[in-house]
Formats: sequence, C-alpha cells, structure tokens
Amino acid sequence: MNHLGRRRSVTWLALIVLVAGALLATSCASHDSTSTTPSLRLGIAYGDRLVWMSDEDLAAALDDAVTVGARWVRADLSWQDIQPDGPDGYRWHLFDRVVTAATSRGLTVLPVLAYTPPWARSAGCTADKCAPADPEAFATFAGAAAARYAPRGIRTWEVWNEPNIPGFWQPAPDAAAYTTLLRTTSRALRHTDPSAYVILGGLAAASTENAAISATDFLTAVLTQGGDRLVDAVGYHPYTYPYLASSRAPQGTAWDRIGRTQDSLRGVLSAHGTPDTPVWITEYGAPTNGPAHVTEERQAAIAADAVPTAARTPRVSALIWYTDRDLGTDTASNQNFFGLRRGDGSAKPAFGALRRAVEALGERGPPLAGAGRMGKH
Repeated sequence: MNHLGRRRSVTWLALIVLVAGALLATSCASHDSTSTTPSLRLGIAYGDRLVWMSDEDLAAALDDAVTVGARWVRADLSWQDIQPDGPDGYRWHLFDRVVTAATSRGLTVLPVLAYTPPWARSAGCTADKCAPADPEAFATFAGAAAARYAPRGIRTWEVWNEPNIPGFWQPAPDAAAYTTLLRTTSRALRHTDPSAYVILGGLAAASTENAAISATDFLTAVLTQGGDRLVDAVGYHPYTYPYLASSRAPQGTAWDRIGRTQDSLRGVLSAHGTPDTPVWITEYGAPTNGPAHVTEERQAAIAADAVPTAARTPRVSALIWYTDRDLGTDTASNQNFFGLRRGDGSAKPAFGALRRAVEALGERGPPLAGAGRMGKH
C-alpha cells in the first residue's frame, strides 16, 4: 500500500474509533443512575418573614442566599398580608420590596400563594391557615398577583403550603377542597400569564393519621379529581433528620417516598399517567435545638448530603433549604432552630457545608420562566 493510501486508512480508523467512543460514552451516560439532574434549582425558603424585615435585614438575608450559591428564594405571598381588610385594597408594597431586592441580586422568587384574611374565612374558623371560604376569591387574588409580578419575571407559583396536614389547612385537610382551589387558581394564573408554571403546594411527609393525610394519599386524591391537568410540578417536603437524604433506613425515609418505595410520589404519578411530572423539594432542612433536634454538626452533614442526593434523584428539579436563620430561642419548639445561622446571626457549620456542596455540584440551574410546562389547563 502506498503512503497516501496508508494515511487514508489511518485517518478512517481514527474517525471510526472516535465515533465509537462517543457513542459508548453517550450510552453509558444515558444508563448511569448516578448522573446529575440537569438544571437543579437551588434556593432558600424564608416563609412569611421577608416582607416584615427592615431593608438592612432583608439585604442580609438575600445576600446569604447569594453566598451559598442559591438562585431561588421561596417566600410567602400571603393573601392575609396583601388584603387584610377586604377585597378592594392591596398592600403590594410589602412584596414589591422582596421582589426588587431579590431580582437586583439575580435571584428568582418563588411565591407561595396561601393563607386567608379574616374576611375570607369560613364562619367559625379563626386562623390564617383556614381554607378560603370562596376559592374564586382566592383565585382573583392569585390572578392579580400574576398581573403584577409576571412582567417582573415571576412565572413560577406554588399554591398553598402543606395542605395535607391540619396545621396548614384548617379545620382539617380536604383533598377535594384543595383540588377545587387548585383548579380555580391555576386557571386564573394561566389566564393572566399563559406561561405560568404551577406547583402543587409542598406536601408534608406525614402519615395518614390524626387528621393528617399522607403525601401519597393526598396526591392520589388530587390526581383522581383531575389535578394532573392543573399543575406542572409537585411540591414536597421530605425532611429526613436525623437521617441523611441518601440514607437507606430500614423503615424508609421521607426522601425514599419520592421514588424508592412502592408507596411513592413517583408511583402515584405513574399510576395516573404522568410519570415525568417533576418534584420540587420546596422545603428541606434540620433543627439544631428543641424537641427531636440534631447537632449542628449533623445539620451540616445533612446539608452537604442533600445537594448531591437531590441532583441524583430522578425527576427532582429543585432543592430549597429551610431556612436562613433561626426564628427564636424558645426550645419548646424545634421550629425555631432550622436556620443556617443562629438567632444572633452567627453562622452554623451548615452554612459553609451548603455553600461547598453547591460549589461542588458545579451547576446552578437557570431560572425557570415557564419553559418545559406540560401545557395542561
């Protein structure tokens, strides 16, 4: 064979090897169960606190989100805060401050539409966690919120918080009533903003007992009533402490019930023909004092483990840590101690652990602006 022919043969052989290698790499990647989920959205949850902070405290709280590498801020857009006195007036300035401060830092706000002012509650119900007496009135509020904030880049909405437990849906959880609220609200949001992305309110990892309804039982009931056509994602709060998210406890953990167990969210979604619906973990964390708490070192380990575990968990699209700072010092309740910072503002080990985990992931998902919606109305 002459030299020209030999060079051509070598060139073709090299090309074949390169193509075969690329195909093999693609095949391996597609079958690698540990590959990271694209565009995992990372955030911090603040509840109903941001609207009441001073400008200085608001800036510090959101600066913390930026420092740990979060791109999302989950905050209550409380109906009670915005319309406390009746349906004719709005106190948008409260939430406007939050949106302005967040967007100036490159953060995307995930509003939680929830909580009922006195004038909109059923007779005899005295808490803001009461279900709205008129779902259409709540939907009107949601539509007005979309009209105000969609032009400012807010396209993702979570409808209520933990509606499957009595602490957040009073007098008692009711999947049918929640589905009605979800139907009217999603319709109002999408009428105002066709690109609105609607998340089913983050379900608590509860058991079906003492008036609570488990996340899977509640989701089953909602989907049976057509809820699969109303949402683009399912919110879930799989608190696992003292276990890590990656732990395989004998009895299973709340994280296992995303998709590892027979009775799982993924199983429910698959049974109703929507196996690809994303799960957004809109709260996750661990308390460092009060009943059933963990040490600060264990909280740090939980934070460090949660990010890579979420990235590896199929169909998990977001991980939002609750919360940035302890709420108080009363040890009668562990709810005061979920912060990355102590009440005095000093950082717990979890602050640095979460930041390093986000850095190690090496990928911060872009803010979602309606892209990838299932298009269900």
